[in-house]
Formats: sequence, structure tokens, C-alpha cells
Amino acid sequence: MNTPIADFVTKYANSDATRLHMPGHKGKTVLGVESYDITEITGADVLYSADGIIAESEKNCTSLFETAHSFYSAEGSSLAIKAMLYLAITASGDEKPLVLAARNAHKAFLYAAAWLDFDVQWIMPSEDTHLCSCLLSKDEVENAILTANKKPSAVYLTSPDYLGTLSDIEGVASVCKAHKIPLLVDNAHGAYLRFLPEDQHPITLGATMCCDSAHKTLPVLTGGAYLHIAQNADPYFVENARNALASFASTSPSYLILSSLDLCNAYLHEKGKEDFADCAKKVADLKTYLLSLGFTLFGDEPLKLTLYTPDYGYFGYELAECLSKHNIESEFADSEYLVLMFSPSNTPLDFERVEQVFDKIVKKERKILPNSPAPILSERRMSVRKAMLAKSETIPTEQAAGRIAASPTVSCPPAIPIVVSGEVITQEVIKRLLYYGVTQVSVVKE
Repeated sequence: MNTPIADFVTKYANSDATRLHMPGHKGKTVLGVESYDITEITGADVLYSADGIIAESEKNCTSLFETAHSFYSAEGSSLAIKAMLYLAITASGDEKPLVLAARNAHKAFLYAAAWLDFDVQWIMPSEDTHLCSCLLSKDEVENAILTANKKPSAVYLTSPDYLGTLSDIEGVASVCKAHKIPLLVDNAHGAYLRFLPEDQHPITLGATMCCDSAHKTLPVLTGGAYLHIAQNADPYFVENARNALASFASTSPSYLILSSLDLCNAYLHEKGKEDFADCAKKVADLKTYLLSLGFTLFGDEPLKLTLYTPDYGYFGYELAECLSKHNIESEFADSEYLVLMFSPSNTPLDFERVEQVFDKIVKKERKILPNSPAPILSERRMSVRKAMLAKSETIPTEQAAGRIAASPTVSCPPAIPIVVSGEVITQEVIKRLLYYGVTQVSVVKE
């Protein structure tokens, strides 16, 4: 598979051209990559009106994911989230669109709600869950559709979630198809799912559109992402996707990021399935070993290892600190969970290190933790847009009872709102904020 963007950038980097264009470093090196960092010079194409090397590279990506079209983002899934919501609500033609969404939506979803001014109806699972998880059955989604006060413009899910659980995308997609509602999936953590022996990518399972943060699980620079549109989707989505992306994006996309997306196409074409199958097996073997030691695993994502740590006598952050002392950096840890993310770029030595460290951790008496407060829906007093655009002030969390949340208040990572803009901050909300270490909140000024 050819790599038109990377080839063009490399050729230009190796030329002796006098650079009388942006960026200001003129290709002179400090970091070592400046000569490859270019702007939209002649022949470099333009990302949001692509008809040259970028269009050719996206065509390669489209063939890999078997979509109607896969568009590049140099600004992560945050950009793709806004774009696919823009497409869904403008296609609906509704003056005040409604989106049904699982509560564990990234804050980028709320920013989209503010700028696009759509209503949100949250779908909560029947069982209490961690802040990061909101697993919904297809029946729960259908019930939300049937009881909504109007036909939704879209259903929005996050899968995989931050703890590594996968939603029933295929089941929910069948419900959405029956009701002629597009299913949008934040698949930021799951770009690699397409290349497993059993393809589990949301587009394959029936999603209308999804975003992938390529940089999270593929060999791509941070910020590289995709907006995928399914082959059976409304043609309007493909026809207007570049405008949707451009509406929220910088006019100066990074060619370093675009080149990495381009080179990733060749890698996935040549070695993707083989490498991801091998990595998934190594992670599965590691999980089996940890189970034999008595650890409790959580989630079902193939390349994410999530431990529920109190059963082994530790807080998640204690195990993260232990790993860090052995030069192993984890993705996420809180009182209950430790999350490790793997990819084919991890070496056999990486797996050996993890196994050796866990082999030395002595099991202790099970920690009895107060139940982590499950996400709740607080009373909404304002729309997301009105609350975000209102005058606000930042106050101590303990003093926020009765106030209306302004900016989304998140635990970071993973940037999932504990309380949503426009909702009333109650004592129950305060308890959750403090549990996740949030000591100050932004509230609407009275």
C-alpha cells in the first residue's frame, strides 16, 4: 500500500528548498523532526478540501476499514465527535434536536452539545456502575427511544469504555436501524478492533458513524484520529463530513500527524492482523497468569488489562506506584482499578517486566472499600449551552450545594463528567466530586 503523504513530506524534507512559508522554524532542527513539519505548500493538499495526496491516503484508509469513507483528524477523537454529532443533527432537520446518550460520554460530547445546541437525554444502565462505565442493553436503548418526548436525531454510545468493557454495539445497532436512527459510537480506544482475528469494530457491527483515536492503540502520533462513516449510512454524511470537521478544526493541521496516519495504513495492510492477533494472545496469556495469582480482572477488551485491586488487598493507585518504581507506567489508576494498555509495539520484555513485578506483589487481606458512588442524574435547570455560556465562577466543592454547574466537571483522566453543565449540584453530587478528588467546581454566577 502506498504512502503518498509521508512520501511527499520526506521528499520535501530532503530537498534544499528555501522555505518562505510557515512554520517559523524553516525546517531547522531542534527536536529533530522540524524538516518534516510543513504547511499546505504546493502539492501537499489541504485536509478539509482534500483532492490530492491526503485524499489518496484517506482512500487507502477507507479500504482498510471498509467504510463509505474514513476521514482524518489531526486533533484527536474530540474533533471527530463534534463532527459526527454535527452531521447527525443537521441531517435530521430538527430545530431543537435530541440526542440519546450513555452517561459516560467524554466532555467533548458536552462541548458539542453547547456549540450545536441540541438537547441530551441520558440513558442510565439498570445496574450501578463506575463513573467510566455505562453498559446498556439493546432493550434499555429501545425503551429510551420509545419513551423520549420526540424522535432522537441520534443514539450515542462510548465503547470500549475507559475500563475496557465493550457494549453490545451489534444489538443496539439493530434497534437503531429498526427505528431509523443513526448510531454514533465513541470508539476512541478501539481503532485496533478492526484488525483482530474476530473483527469487533463498531462500523463492522452496525454503527452509522464512529470516531477512532488512532494514536491510542495504533502506531500513530498523538492527535491522529479517524471519523468513519458506514457504507449504508445516509450519503449526506459523507458529502458534508469535511465541512463538519472544518467547522471545529484548526486550519493548520500537523503534517507530522497526517504522515503518521498515512504510514499506519501501510503497516496495517502489511502486518496489522498478524501483529494484533499476536499481541492479543500475549495479553490473554498475561491475564490468565494474573488470574492464577489470585487477581481479579475486569472488562473484556482484548488489549486492555484492568484489575479490580481491592480483592488483592490494594488500592489501584498503590499498584500503579509499585509498577512505576519498576519503570512501568500505567494508563489509569484510582482506588478500585488499575488499567494497563498494550499494543504490538510493546516488546516481549515489556510483558516479562509486568509479569515479574506482579509475581512479587504479596496478596494482602481484602480491602473493604465504601461503595464507589455510581453516576447519578441530577435535576437539570439549564440547557448545556446556556450553562456553558453563562457567566461563571469557581468555588470550593463543599460550598456548591444548590448551585448550577457551568463547565463540565470531570475526573481527569478520563474526562467523563461527574456533573453536567446545567445540572444542580446536590449533596449527593458533592460526595461524588470529592470521592474523585475534585475540590473546586465552576458554577453559574448568581
